Amino acid sequence: MKWVYTIGRIGGTEVKVHLTFVLFLIWWAVGGYQQAGASGALGAALWLLAVFACILLHEFGHIFMARRFGVRTPDVILLPIGGVARLERIPEEPRQELLIALAGPAVTAGIALILFGIIRLSGNDAGLGDLSPGRPFLSLLMNVNVYLLIFNLIPAFPMDGGRVLRALLASRMGMVRGTRVAATLGQILAAVGGLYAITVGHPLAVLVAFFVFLGASAEAEAVETRAAGYGLQVSQMMVTEFRTIPVYATLADAVDLLLSGEQREFPVVDNNGRIEGILTRDNLIRGLSTLGPGGPVTGAMTQEVPVVAPTLGFQDALERLRSSRLPALPVVDRAGGLIGLLTSDNITDLLLVQRARPDGRAGVRQPG
Repeated sequence: MKWVYTIGRIGGTEVKVHLTFVLFLIWWAVGGYQQAGASGALGAALWLLAVFACILLHEFGHIFMARRFGVRTPDVILLPIGGVARLERIPEEPRQELLIALAGPAVTAGIALILFGIIRLSGNDAGLGDLSPGRPFLSLLMNVNVYLLIFNLIPAFPMDGGRVLRALLASRMGMVRGTRVAATLGQILAAVGGLYAITVGHPLAVLVAFFVFLGASAEAEAVETRAAGYGLQVSQMMVTEFRTIPVYATLADAVDLLLSGEQREFPVVDNNGRIEGILTRDNLIRGLSTLGPGGPVTGAMTQEVPVVAPTLGFQDALERLRSSRLPALPVVDRAGGLIGLLTSDNITDLLLVQRARPDGRAGVRQPG
């Protein structure tokens, strides 16, 4: 089942919605229907969409500021707990991350000020801080933006306030240590906030705290991974001792190879040694159940597998491996010859070694 759907593209960034956001919108509209019938459902849905339009503008504040520093944003996803803009990389300079982190709250503050001005110019009371359901549409929308601004500036990583804190810390103690400190603080605040939300009975706040806790951990792990792999190339990460399977082999032949060693992914090659596909362990098990032991490996393998060059950098290689959703990718030289395998397991082992060694580089194979 597909969980994320693209609804448009703005300036090269895909705008996506998670299925849970749609379910949340329906649930919100049902609540409005129970209070005021069809008009209540429509009003509730339009108000929630207006809130998320403001959240989307907030995210594009980050996106456009990041673009000034050459950082692309492939997509932004709307979730029930807010929006997530996926930057292709974290800027190396803390000052750049600081400006990117502040750009979103600046947009939210601008929206709140504009709505406040419209309300006051129309002669109405803005009711600052009042979120009671009886408030006028614009007043509620303005106050939601005020609360979103305050919430986003809480120094709980990975929210904007946490990213601001990380940028300030990174300027003094480096990106890895700064991220670790900001992530730890974010997890502490998320745990405290989650416990408080449980005691007062706010399930949505508990969910937000849970995602903040996980997000802080994931961000710290990603930064440490990127630091451990800094400067590495595929030639230093690939497996060089591996077995291949010819295109004419059967699945029974593949079973023999699988059981004879530790290798779990096998490049399928033609008579000239050129890559034709990858046979993973999952491919093999599925092929055995549908084709039988005598079935050809070509009927079970993954075809049109992306290949990587030995000179490709760590971050690009890791992203290509992840996007392929395969446990291994073939490494080929300029002539198209197979010279290695880039596997998730080997990268994990290498990073563990990198982090364990004081210099972070000892024992790493140098590119030839």
